[in-house]
Amino acid sequence: MVTGIVYHPSFSRRSYLTQGSRLQDFPQALQPLLQDARFVLMESPPISEEWILKVHSRELLDGVMRDTLCSTAWHSAGGVVLGAEKIALGEIRNAFAFIGAGGHHSGRDFFGGYCCFNDVVLAITVLRERHGLRRFAILDTDAHHGDGTRDLVRHDPDVLHVCLCYSAYESPDGTKVDVPVPGGPIMWRVFEGVKDEPSGLETDTDRRYYETARRSFYERCLNFQPELIFWYFGFDTHRGDYGDIGLSRAAYLLIARMMKELAEKTCAGRLEVVLGGGSRSDIARHCIPPIIAILGGLNP
Repeated sequence: MVTGIVYHPSFSRRSYLTQGSRLQDFPQALQPLLQDARFVLMESPPISEEWILKVHSRELLDGVMRDTLCSTAWHSAGGVVLGAEKIALGEIRNAFAFIGAGGHHSGRDFFGGYCCFNDVVLAITVLRERHGLRRFAILDTDAHHGDGTRDLVRHDPDVLHVCLCYSAYESPDGTKVDVPVPGGPIMWRVFEGVKDEPSGLETDTDRRYYETARRSFYERCLNFQPELIFWYFGFDTHRGDYGDIGLSRAAYLLIARMMKELAEKTCAGRLEVVLGGGSRSDIARHCIPPIIAILGGLNP
């Protein structure tokens, strides 16, 4: 089976914090992969209001409709849902979903931080109602806490939600976990004018971050036995981006291999990587294609 890449042209024009520029090199940066039969590009459809209102309040929907930063929210959430459904139907093995507006800061009746509709929870809702899947695991490695996702799944024992962020917490049943990233609280940086060049060379920071992710998620996920895994991946943690914690591409590729391995062991390879935060087009171009390559079984 193939790896699905879910994208919409609007994401190149208006996307997240930088309103377009971070994905300015896509989808053309994926052409070497798209020449390989192991990868397929799919266009993100808009999510319907009916599904949005199963997850979010009418007040949130009205607020998103008024927010100009959320113009790509419908196609962003719809693409994540499409990727998840294609995986559930067995039409693709796994997927990478691009987004124009994020999801993990969107709860039942609040949104912000350039997140509008909670794409992952919408996908879970559709998979449950249409395809009969029940148990899901989420690893969130965006620079900031997935407070919206936690709001929506807090009382759901069939969702394992592990967030690498800035706090320490574990729910009584062990399914909701926050893990401080190595080095303590995230140090915010002004990214305009930062000249750090993306690097693929593994650093001690990369290794410690990866090992933290593995300790926090791997065994929990094996024991939880989900039917599909989501990785909410933000490259805002990369050195020189706005959530800089000193990472390089190497950290993301280590986690990508771990997540693919976990999916193979627990749920027949069912894994969807959902793009989260990050602002710089050079970092996006440097980091995203090799992650997708790993999903398709290549060794970049």
